[in-house]
Amino acid sequence: MSDNRQLAGASAAALLTLLLSAPTVWAQTQAPARTALANADVSSGLESAARLVGPAVVELFTTSFAPGPGLVPSTADLVTTQHGSGSGVIVDASGYIVTNAHVVRGAQRVGVALPLSAAGRSILGTGSRTVKGEVVGIDLETDLAVIKVDERNLPVVAFGDSDELQPGQIVLALGSPLGLRNSVSLGVVSSAARQLEADSPMIYVQTDASINPGSSGGALVDLRGRLMGINTLILSRAGGNEGLGFAAPSNIVRAVYEQIKATGRVRRGDIGIRAQSITPVMASALGLTRNYGAILADVLPGSTAARAGLRPGDLVLTLDGKPIENGRQLQIGLYRHLAGDVVSVDVLRDGQTMKVPVAMTERHDPIEDLSRSIDPRRNLVSRLGILGVSLTPALAELLPVVRVGDGVVVVSTVAGALDARDGGLAPGDVIYAINRTAVPGLAELRARLEAMKPGDAVVLHLERRGELMLLAFTME
Repeated sequence: MSDNRQLAGASAAALLTLLLSAPTVWAQTQAPARTALANADVSSGLESAARLVGPAVVELFTTSFAPGPGLVPSTADLVTTQHGSGSGVIVDASGYIVTNAHVVRGAQRVGVALPLSAAGRSILGTGSRTVKGEVVGIDLETDLAVIKVDERNLPVVAFGDSDELQPGQIVLALGSPLGLRNSVSLGVVSSAARQLEADSPMIYVQTDASINPGSSGGALVDLRGRLMGINTLILSRAGGNEGLGFAAPSNIVRAVYEQIKATGRVRRGDIGIRAQSITPVMASALGLTRNYGAILADVLPGSTAARAGLRPGDLVLTLDGKPIENGRQLQIGLYRHLAGDVVSVDVLRDGQTMKVPVAMTERHDPIEDLSRSIDPRRNLVSRLGILGVSLTPALAELLPVVRVGDGVVVVSTVAGALDARDGGLAPGDVIYAINRTAVPGLAELRARLEAMKPGDAVVLHLERRGELMLLAFTME
């Protein structure tokens, strides 16, 4: 009897132990299943994003001309043909494509490989057809460009809000690295706003998603398939991907794209202020109520900021409702706006908070001001597609650096009129010789060009921002 009671007690104890441990055992059994399900969901999301975006990320092919290597036996060998490739993103079904300026700048011809089908299921991908692309405009400051193809009903990638990006967020990079079309790589956002040059307001999204030569101009997207950036550059000691890739943020891309699409160029906005970051020492010395943020060190007389009532010494609290933590953040926030926009600035002055609307005006550029004041009929150099003026001492004072004494200053250019691999002509260039023959003024430049026949090799000797360079092309 006692044995039976002992057996019953032991059985009850075992049953109780089993019941108490059941949730733990069940959880341990279910954990791998939940992990597998979660992994399947992530994988499915990645596939969906890649499938959604892939057809709208295209490969670009460029043909350009460059100086021949070293000494050449004849003038005809001064120029060699070179080919390049990159990536682009269709952002408008009517044929507008965003890419990097360095991909298409200097290209005599641009080809765009469009997919034959957007719904192909073959593991080898769909075929493609190459169509001609036209450069609509280039913005060197952001290294962005817009090209147009004569097509309709194309697949597109929708713009996302790059301000929503956070470090650690998963992103996909799509493009044609090293010519490998429709490549997809996975990574995270390393920094949502990386400034690569101390004095530049341009920022980049840093990612460790694999970006290599040929990826330039491709798409950086989130898991919803929204365009968060245009892959632009890498930092590498070996020349390949080392986990340091950078993309132009989508908010800047969209602003540049819309301006170029509308007018062919970008009109940079400005309100006429100089902001600095507040430091603890500055706050103590000035008796400020906060030791961080941005303070207006200068408000230019006559600027829209001055007319709106902003003053030196104002503390900037927010820009368009977003808190401002330092001077650089304010500079970057304004940089995203274009001429004609109105921004809302909250400032603190004498203990009072004020909301001040300020209109953005076009940023002052002496070369652009000059281009609006000259007569195109008198200053057109049709064979180069430029407006030019003879270099004078007064004009030289407006340019950043002038090393040449005589020549022709490029005031404006027509997109695609003259392109070469080394950049084409740009406003501010000073042309001082053609094929080693000096051109001290506009008349001499025109005469030298008119003497050339279509197909002749041409090398322009010019100065650009204080550096001398050669620009090679064939006369059309």
